[in-house]
Amino acid sequence: MSGPSKGNKEPITERRQLVESIARGAKPKADWRIGTEHEKFVFRQKDLSPVSYDGPDGIRALLEGLCRFGWQPILEGNTIIGLTQGQESVSLEPGGQFELSGAPVRSVHETCREVGTHLEQAKEVGGELGVGFLGLGFQPALKREEVPWMPKGRYRIMREYMPRKGRRGLDMMLRTCTIQVNLDFASEADMVKKLRVGLALQPVATAIFANSPFEEGRPNGLLSLRSEIWLDTDPDRTGMLPFAFEDGMGYERYVDYALDVPMYFVYRDGRYIDASGQSFRDFLKGKLPACPGQVPTIGDWEDHLTTLFPEVRLKRFLEMRGADGGPWRRICALPAFWVGLVYDDQALDAAWDLVKGWTAAERQAMRVQVGRQGLATATPAGPMVELARRVLDIADAGLRRRSKENPAIPDETPFLSSLYEIVASGRTPAEDLLDAYQTRWGGDIRPVFKEYAF
Repeated sequence: MSGPSKGNKEPITERRQLVESIARGAKPKADWRIGTEHEKFVFRQKDLSPVSYDGPDGIRALLEGLCRFGWQPILEGNTIIGLTQGQESVSLEPGGQFELSGAPVRSVHETCREVGTHLEQAKEVGGELGVGFLGLGFQPALKREEVPWMPKGRYRIMREYMPRKGRRGLDMMLRTCTIQVNLDFASEADMVKKLRVGLALQPVATAIFANSPFEEGRPNGLLSLRSEIWLDTDPDRTGMLPFAFEDGMGYERYVDYALDVPMYFVYRDGRYIDASGQSFRDFLKGKLPACPGQVPTIGDWEDHLTTLFPEVRLKRFLEMRGADGGPWRRICALPAFWVGLVYDDQALDAAWDLVKGWTAAERQAMRVQVGRQGLATATPAGPMVELARRVLDIADAGLRRRSKENPAIPDETPFLSSLYEIVASGRTPAEDLLDAYQTRWGGDIRPVFKEYAF
């Protein structure tokens, strides 16, 4: 999850500032970039136990060890909670999941090199500490109470608030991992079209990347437990955003949505002030109970936008959020999937033509079913596996045209190969995991930490 904003202290005196803060993300196509984020579980190699923050082999030691590669510490008080290097950062999820937030780069090739460098560095330091890294969508062995909490102020607030809104919010925080792609837009109209395509096709990504069939050492009856958990986390700030498909959708409408989502916190003087459940609209009036008499800054607004968790999130870019965590190849495959679909005009038009007739009920039904049924999910275009094949073909063609239009970007289609393999088999990665568990692993979850570690 994001840390506090960079600290834009401009006070908000007019609503237009909220809209403009998002609209400033629009940029010409030549300046579009790709930002890829991925999370992974950290475990002790000797006994597969969780890794706490402190201790000689803890998360703090891992962060400090990475500083040998030029990373600079990010501190909250005197506590190191992340790292930064140029436009890249390493951050901690609530349960110690280790996240790389990549720099905005021009091509999937650069993304994959960035991921590779990070994983090699993490493995070097982790090997010295006796810890490993696992790419799955859900922690396969630990109970919730066995997962250590990381010492970040916003997590303390969320830990108290989450159980009031859903049954599985703490599981989302402590036991899930994802891959995410951040993408640019050219204008308000372009943002809306990409947002709509991204929302409608997010269940396709969820199906192809479904990779979380275990909970507490046993099959959980699902293919993507991570996806299922988001259905019972917090209805105020999650979901498929049906309003995005209504007439009049634009920056203003998203601002209205964001203003209606209850707050978590206000960040002041290096500490998080609990504002959970309070209204940003009251904040604008100087009537926030947590900060009476204060009005928000642009930094506060940017912080608030990071506490919204829909399937596609809008800030100054669009965040595609539907995929389970997974192995190295699929970290590189997800940006190729979305870049092929939305960074080529012809591909974006084809994707929109595919989904524009779907109803809100149909989109929601796909979203609800996909965690359980994966590539067998029913869609308005037929079985999910057939829809996925059509979507991959659109993405593939988009990547080919993107390369031809810009000779500086080599052909990125090979990054889709692992996804084509999944769709051709008709089986999600989760089903392969279940087969391994039931056959060569003999009903023992422990081999997953060896076979699926980075």
